Amino acid sequence: MMISQATIIKSSKLKQVFGFSTMTAHLLLFGLLAAGCSLAFASDPSPLQDFCVADQNSRVFVNGLVCKESRLVQADDFFYRGLQLMGNTSNAVGSAVTPVTVEELPGLNTLGISMARIDFAPQGINPPHTHPRATEILTVMEGRILVGFVTSNPQNRLITKELQKGDVFVFPEGLIHFQKNVGNGYAVAIAALSSQNPGVITIANAIFGSNPNIAGDILAKAFQVDINLVYQIQSKF
Repeated sequence: MMISQATIIKSSKLKQVFGFSTMTAHLLLFGLLAAGCSLAFASDPSPLQDFCVADQNSRVFVNGLVCKESRLVQADDFFYRGLQLMGNTSNAVGSAVTPVTVEELPGLNTLGISMARIDFAPQGINPPHTHPRATEILTVMEGRILVGFVTSNPQNRLITKELQKGDVFVFPEGLIHFQKNVGNGYAVAIAALSSQNPGVITIANAIFGSNPNIAGDILAKAFQVDINLVYQIQSKF
């Protein structure tokens, strides 16, 4: 690595201001530059080719998915049909999520983006959950939807808003968030996420439906409830 004239001047100023030796000043400045570089490359890297369509048949395991040979790529690798269809909301929470991630659309591989359609029955909810690898931005297409997220410890502040058709709301990466249909009819929203594979952790499922179960006494103490109530909730998952 070559040290520029500007770097030498900066290290000289460090020497003058703090009384460092020239060598110490150079090492300190190099450390600061290295730290800056590590921060700059902390996010997903930019693609190094036009595309990297996921080869879902490959047995090679990497952080992401292996690229399909470019000469075999076709238009259908970048195409998905189905978001016009309503999801089945006949379930305990009254909602359905139709994802379009790299699993459904191989052309998303390495592009750092995905989306989903969310359907809500009247009073249906998309229960509290997180996306460990993505920020989410949600647009209401039909109906009225109450949305919210909770900030991290120790404040645990609830930030909530009622949205109408055409409104947009963003959920920061990793924070617990939810949506509820507060209208009288069905509601629909489209979500975009900043990862080809954002992941989802539904809080109730993870805590009470883990495999194997988290010990009842741990959950009883964590939630400050009777252990029999914990067992009752676990039996529903």
